[in-house]
Amino acid sequence: MERLWTPWRMEYIKRVERLEGCIFCDLPARAEAEDRASLILARRKLAFVIMNKFPYNSGHVMVAPFRHTADYADLTAEEHGQVDSLVARCIEGLRATMAPHGFNIGVNMGAAAGAGIADHVHVHVVPRWSGDTNFMTTVGEVKVLPQALDETWAGLAPYLK
Repeated sequence: MERLWTPWRMEYIKRVERLEGCIFCDLPARAEAEDRASLILARRKLAFVIMNKFPYNSGHVMVAPFRHTADYADLTAEEHGQVDSLVARCIEGLRATMAPHGFNIGVNMGAAAGAGIADHVHVHVVPRWSGDTNFMTTVGEVKVLPQALDETWAGLAPYLK
């Protein structure tokens, strides 16, 4: 088995200073007119899509319920339906705007599982391209993202409305 080491992630994992509040509660509580600044792409009755401000790859989005809960199993059937529907819409939008070769889709439930925000469950949708990893991040401690967040937002937003 091959391994790709990501030593820069340890700094993120060990950081002492954490954000106050919950971005999955605080950002959608703002006026919808602020959605672009908050990186919110779409809202439904029970769930929404937000871009990751610190993406693993260009196009990295997260789908979360509005209700603050840490456990995926606590979501109602209707919440699951809206989250799943938004995940599918994200895949469609990312395929249309970025043409990825594949996706990583998943939930990191709990801090031990890698959740940076463990108190509010969310689904990551990360587009992937063959050969999209390189040693720039390891050697230069730099993550190369070929598209600005604002450009990604502008391209995806029409697919998620």
